[in-house]
Amino acid sequence: MFADLFSPETINETLRIVQGEFGLAIWETFYVTILATAFGVALGLPIGVALVVGEEGGVRPLPKPLMSVLGTVVNLLRSVPFLILMILAFPLTRLIVGTTVGTLASVVPLVIAAFPFIARLVETSLREISPDTIEAAQSMGATPLQIITRVMIPECIPSLISQITIAVTTILGYSAMSGIIGGGGLGKIAINYGYYRYKYLVMLLAVVLLIVMVQAFQSIGTRAAIRSDKRLRS
Repeated sequence: MFADLFSPETINETLRIVQGEFGLAIWETFYVTILATAFGVALGLPIGVALVVGEEGGVRPLPKPLMSVLGTVVNLLRSVPFLILMILAFPLTRLIVGTTVGTLASVVPLVIAAFPFIARLVETSLREISPDTIEAAQSMGATPLQIITRVMIPECIPSLISQITIAVTTILGYSAMSGIIGGGGLGKIAINYGYYRYKYLVMLLAVVLLIVMVQAFQSIGTRAAIRSDKRLRS
């Protein structure tokens, strides 16, 4: 199978594909990952906050039926494999984007997969805050909104950055899977050339580039988390 992997013909053909398609594929993978992460954070952050502050004994308890619905929705969406979720999201994707095929169309299932995952990561970060810190803010007369925006979120910024970095790398992996349903990016190249046409060198290069992007996002996120940690600055 791999006997002619590095033959001159294979290398020349791979270089042609790299020059013609890899630049656009890298850009598509990058912007789809960033866009899906941004929408995922916009939806997941408030849900994660609500799961912590809205529980019984929390800063701002919410009705139990609402909390049950939030928890159930998050758990259900997290339990569905992404490949199946992409198919289930076809009607919503067509409603929002107008099509189920293409790079932009892949953003919808990516957001659906990302926001419950991010909500749980946010919940985990907020639960790391010492109850004494919250009690101190309450004793000074801070409102629930002030406690959330001025105490809880600022206190766990380093943890939130680390968690969002995890989310970014996960979404990047999901974006590669979206190539199966016609999504663009490096995943599409890996599947079209590696799986359907047996051009394994092209697939290998696409995988290597995905790994490089994961490492880049992880390095940036780690540095940002360290710089935002006031304990390391004092």
